[in-house]
Amino acid sequence: MSRNTARPVVRLKSTAGTGTTYTTRKNTRNDPDRLVLRKYDALAGKHVDFREER
Repeated sequence: MSRNTARPVVRLKSTAGTGTTYTTRKNTRNDPDRLVLRKYDALAGKHVDFREER
């Protein structure tokens, strides 16, 4: 199975400062900028923004 470079694996880090991370894949052709998703941070106990770290 071949991995495509157009959809790399990225790590999303919590903006709440708890150190919680998520991993996902993104399409770099559609989203060349840093990805920001609103997800649940279990240590903070609420939904916060998770930003792509490079």
